[in-house]
Amino acid sequence: MPDKSNLSLPKIRVLQIEDSQPDAELVLSELDADAIDFDVRLVDDEAGYLQELEQFKPHIVLSDLSMPGFSGERALELLRDRDRDLPFIYVSATLGEEAAIKALRNGATDYILKHNPARLASAVRRALREAEVQRAQRRAEAELIRAQRFESLAMLAGGLSHDLRNLLQPLLLAGESLQDYQDDPRLARLGNLVRDCGKRGLEMVQSMLSFARGARRAEQVRLGGLLDALDLLLQGSVPKSVSLEIAVDDPELSFSGNHTELQQCLLNLCLNAIQAMPAGGRLRVETAQIVLPPEFFEDGEVSDDCRYLRLSVIDTGVGMDSEVMSRLYEPFFTTKETGTGLGLPSCQRIVTSHGGVMRVESTPGLGTSFHLYLPLIELANEAVESDSSHLQGEAERVLVVVEEAAQLSLLVDTLDAWGYQTHASQSGTAALQWIEAHGMPDLVVMDADMNLFTGVRTLAALIEHGYRNAVLLLARPDAPPELDEIPGMEHLYLVDKPVSTFRLLKTLREALVASEAGGLPGAD
Repeated sequence: MPDKSNLSLPKIRVLQIEDSQPDAELVLSELDADAIDFDVRLVDDEAGYLQELEQFKPHIVLSDLSMPGFSGERALELLRDRDRDLPFIYVSATLGEEAAIKALRNGATDYILKHNPARLASAVRRALREAEVQRAQRRAEAELIRAQRFESLAMLAGGLSHDLRNLLQPLLLAGESLQDYQDDPRLARLGNLVRDCGKRGLEMVQSMLSFARGARRAEQVRLGGLLDALDLLLQGSVPKSVSLEIAVDDPELSFSGNHTELQQCLLNLCLNAIQAMPAGGRLRVETAQIVLPPEFFEDGEVSDDCRYLRLSVIDTGVGMDSEVMSRLYEPFFTTKETGTGLGLPSCQRIVTSHGGVMRVESTPGLGTSFHLYLPLIELANEAVESDSSHLQGEAERVLVVVEEAAQLSLLVDTLDAWGYQTHASQSGTAALQWIEAHGMPDLVVMDADMNLFTGVRTLAALIEHGYRNAVLLLARPDAPPELDEIPGMEHLYLVDKPVSTFRLLKTLREALVASEAGGLPGAD
């Protein structure tokens, strides 16, 4: 017997369509002689064939051409309606050249004559290899299509985000202004509600935009915002037969991480869990803060001396056996017919990049729990917002340049209330005209996203007119302004939009102090 060890295949499932037992044994003896390890199911009618396609899930079909009440042509037609890539080889006593060509055109992989079966084993090997290549190509094509869809989504999200920010930004400033009326509890509560609605809306806009664009920057992740965004993304994906529960122990917890990648990881685990519950069940996402002992970590895993955030995705689905569990993070391994086998390796990479570890518990028939453990490396708080006495203005002249009327009005009212002499301009041209009429202000607050005369162009024109004081440039973090054409400014501050009252006042105060002292600018 020739040595076929270098060509060995994993055990394959062969579905054989044949009504002659001796012919069936002759075909299988060729596979045995070539050291191909296989399981086989034998059928000779359409009903049995369809049942085995569903239950046995063969890797290859070997079919006679003609049998009483059933034909190989019908078998091929039924298979191609279900699977384009599964190999199908005719093994027939009579197959003329014209019939063979027709069979190949209809989707057969190969044909073998029963009186000359020597080529069968090599045909099976080749067919299985080609099928794997075809599946890999289709996975790549599917990934490309998905990438193109995400690119289209990113373009749409980018176009919408600017308008949505402008609509929601006033809610923040108005809500914070109403909160100042502490002597009127009704207005203070209204301010809280308006501000919180504005914050949640802006977080959702930023979350969708970041998710579509695949942003990877490190940032401060707020746990409540992360899970709110996950809940939003899951809407429409959770069937009525699945109950979803999201339990957050501390929504205001913030830590250093990447919102988009963590969101992608949780979304992938939740969608997997939903697919593991075809008959329905319960999906629960929960969080906890814990301390992990050194023995919790395996060889090669890095442990930090800090608290850990545990993010758990728990389902009551079909569960996994030990064989599947052992291959969970193997690239391209999947138990789903349309899966890519890249979701869990991607999740593991994301968790590892955050300095964390993953654990999974699963019992066949009872469900699966994925646990993500992330070190809680918290970002330093900026300041205590309640201590705001140092933010009061001293009648400094501030020119505010914003196109959107509602934002401009609220910014001017806010700065007026905090002791600044504020002057409003709705365009760069109007700002320059104001300066020519009234002289240089002590500070300029300017929106970078103006249309007709952009913030950068307005800033360049201000410099040409001799302006040398501080500038606060309000910019979207996902679309920072191009400042290459601006001569070096000593006191230029970029402030991320959406703008909170506290951040605006704090940066404005720092800018004025640095400008008066002639020091270097800070950064936001």
